[in-house]
Amino acid sequence: MKKLSGNKKTKTAVFISGAGSNLKNLIKFSKFKKSPITIDLVISNNKNAKGLKYASKNKIKKKNFSFRNTNIGEKKSLEILLKKKIRLICLAGFMKVLSKNFIKKFRGKIINIHPSLLPKFKGLNTHKRALKNKENFSGCTVHYVNSNLDSGKIILQKRIKIKKNDTAYSLQKRILKEEHKIYPKAISKILN
Repeated sequence: MKKLSGNKKTKTAVFISGAGSNLKNLIKFSKFKKSPITIDLVISNNKNAKGLKYASKNKIKKKNFSFRNTNIGEKKSLEILLKKKIRLICLAGFMKVLSKNFIKKFRGKIINIHPSLLPKFKGLNTHKRALKNKENFSGCTVHYVNSNLDSGKIILQKRIKIKKNDTAYSLQKRILKEEHKIYPKAISKILN
């Protein structure tokens, strides 16, 4: 993707499955004058995802595809991504793994935010696993998406110290705050 000049912003889609706090944060970020993105589409694989209310509130087109049949979910997603001329996909708590075929067909960048210091703790239950492993640090990572789970090139990471009394929940809350800071920074880094 070419560097963007002037005020031409990159049309972006955010994929969610749940509460949508990163989506809410990215919408806020997209409204800044210096932001390199506009959020033009929200796709969810869960019609009850709380995050969809942020799309409605901000008059952003939203689509729900079940993804129970991955091929159909991806095909429908690709059609609307092309129609809306989307050039960047931000995965924000999207609980499905995109196929190699989808990644290849989408002619833009796909990035994800993950709640661990990759390559450690790919996949689910990252906070519980970090605590069980007696790690001193945890954090979050923004990375490019490739066909292997949480294995794409790292764009940015933020490390935080694990406290003695941390639980999976308290650690998750502290890391989520950092996610809200580094996701916009990572987007600016790859687009500016």
